[in-house]
Amino acid sequence: MKSTVEQLNPTRVKINVEVPFDELKPQFDKAYKALAGQVRIPGFRPGKVPARILDARLGRGAVLSEVVNEAVPAKYGEAISEANLSVIGQPEIEVTRIEDGETLEFTAEVDVRPEFTVPDPSTVSVEVADVEVADGDVEEQVEALRDRFATVTEVERAADEGDLVTIDLSAERNGEILADATADGLTYKVGSGDLIDGLDDAVSGLGAGESATFTTALVAGPHAGQEVQVTVTVQKVSSRELPEVDEDFAQLASEFDTVEELRADLTEKIRRVKGREQGIEARDKVLEALLATADIPAPESVVKAEVEARQHDAVHSFDHNEDAFAAYLEKQGQSREEFDTEVRESAVKAVQTQLLLDALAEQNDVQVDQSEFVERVMFNAQQLGMSPDQYFQRVTQGNQVGAIFADVRRGKALATAVEQATVTDASGATVDIAALFGVEEVPADEVEAPEDTAVDQAGTDEAESAPAEDKAADTER
Repeated sequence: MKSTVEQLNPTRVKINVEVPFDELKPQFDKAYKALAGQVRIPGFRPGKVPARILDARLGRGAVLSEVVNEAVPAKYGEAISEANLSVIGQPEIEVTRIEDGETLEFTAEVDVRPEFTVPDPSTVSVEVADVEVADGDVEEQVEALRDRFATVTEVERAADEGDLVTIDLSAERNGEILADATADGLTYKVGSGDLIDGLDDAVSGLGAGESATFTTALVAGPHAGQEVQVTVTVQKVSSRELPEVDEDFAQLASEFDTVEELRADLTEKIRRVKGREQGIEARDKVLEALLATADIPAPESVVKAEVEARQHDAVHSFDHNEDAFAAYLEKQGQSREEFDTEVRESAVKAVQTQLLLDALAEQNDVQVDQSEFVERVMFNAQQLGMSPDQYFQRVTQGNQVGAIFADVRRGKALATAVEQATVTDASGATVDIAALFGVEEVPADEVEAPEDTAVDQAGTDEAESAPAEDKAADTER
């Protein structure tokens, strides 16, 4: 076999392959055996029909078709290995010549991982916000606890801000009741603004048994983006009395005996949360700096797959109703063209990020052990409300196991890069990132991971805010 590689652009190659017929004997033998088992010719037992009889009865073209279908994928794989190409996605193959008894020729165009200079994370310096816990932060948490442990009492008066109401909702459009926008017995806090636009104004001032109708635009479902008439009926009004902040409250809302101990614990928890946010800010800024330094061509087929996946996800929540989605975008002050442009830009950046993190992982020999893989599987399963076994079965059937390994590996690669970078806070103090991501070296003999194929399956990112170092993989997806 003879093969040559033509570089079409930094991310795509064309492979020209010539295969002499004497190398196709295994494929001919297999083809004749398969055809012999499929035909019935008088005088010959099934599977024992000679090749020349098959040629005469079925035609040489049928045999050559079987041979080509079998040989091309195998010879393509050999050509890829010989050229040491790191391919991405599926090739576009064209058989260009079949000279019976002499040669088979075909071409294959396929995207490949581009070559680029991997930036040195140790040369990157970023600044992040200070970790400061203000009195207002603590008071906000105290008020949240008071709200959680409020006493609820049914009252016979009109609903006011802060009250809890039990309501029934129904929506109609052009005289048609919308079943998917109807609900009974909902509990709602007046003034929270977390259900549908206009509900707070409509329900304020209503007593038990009273109704009001208002116009609003639905934000989800098959009628998302469309204006509908919503009728709200109040079934019950309950007032909420917040507890006093004293020792009884501290003992009710926590394991502490005093308000001072409770406040001190809340302060420390807030500090940890803000420290986490500081680490995420450092991660994002280091990644941005690395991407700005590296010139990474994005393979078009991978970008296209990523764009299509994002567009599909966006329209999916509108029951794939393009008109409803367009109406929603218009309400947000964005056209479909602007949305598509934004999606493509973010898809390109996501693909470049994957390629960069893969390169960093290879450069630093980042490994993923089985426990890290299991942790990610369990986390993803929990996020989706599935058992780990159900989730693992789903990703196995979808051929996504390698993608999960790749996600974890990329997260560890980015965490390592952040550790190597110089990160200071606004006050000039050096931030210790190592404790946040907790990256440890994994002995090679403990690693069991399938071939990394995540970029080949662009658009299959699982996640997600994930545990520890996996958080670092939350890029542009």
